[in-house]
Amino acid sequence: MRNIYRFKVIAFGLLFQSFFSPLLAGNNMKIIYNIKYGFVNGGKAMVEKRDTVYGGKKCIYYRLEGNTTGLTDKIFKVHDTYESIVDARTHLPYLAVRNVKEKSYRYYNKVFFYHQNDSIFSERTGGMKVPPQLIDILSAFFYMVNVYDMDTLKEGYSLILPTINGHDIQKMKVKYVNNEIIQTDIGSSLCYVIAPEMKKGKLLKNSSSLKFYIAQNEKIPYQIEIETKVGKIEAMPIEIIKN
Repeated sequence: MRNIYRFKVIAFGLLFQSFFSPLLAGNNMKIIYNIKYGFVNGGKAMVEKRDTVYGGKKCIYYRLEGNTTGLTDKIFKVHDTYESIVDARTHLPYLAVRNVKEKSYRYYNKVFFYHQNDSIFSERTGGMKVPPQLIDILSAFFYMVNVYDMDTLKEGYSLILPTINGHDIQKMKVKYVNNEIIQTDIGSSLCYVIAPEMKKGKLLKNSSSLKFYIAQNEKIPYQIEIETKVGKIEAMPIEIIKN
């Protein structure tokens, strides 16, 4: 039983540390998610999006918080927070913050982006040159749906997005799978199914085990799922708050 919970929290962390980046329609909104492993409630998540100004420019602020609940929290105590400020026109980030608390493990980093000369400054590693149009892990999917015309993509089409997570830079490959109708507690929607390609490793069932079901109209994820070798983990929206 403890091994099952261990797999569960690893996958839960994977949601927040990798590609859990909801796509909200409209500004000044919050979405609350319930995270389940089979019939077991394992955690909650909240995503906020609102207008802001940064460096005198119109921007959008994103915030993601995720934490374990119940028995899972007593065992693993996960509370992760990701923040990002992106340009309202280009959707490229100016600032990204990652604040991770998982049992006794702590990680905090703040990254400043200087796209005019393809560089960043990380509070953990200092300044460095980076690939053009580098984005952070939280704003990755906001960037994709705002910059790319999803309706023109063919099934199986892949995008390569240079991405920074914490202070690690990688080329993130994201595949558009197909369209599906998804039913949740907040309604049904025709969704884009998007799968970031990841290493299979010891946890994932295959390299496309992480999937986002993104509502075509509202641009929010109606469902997020991870297929692991010990079962499926799902994140489902249960409430939308508009400010």
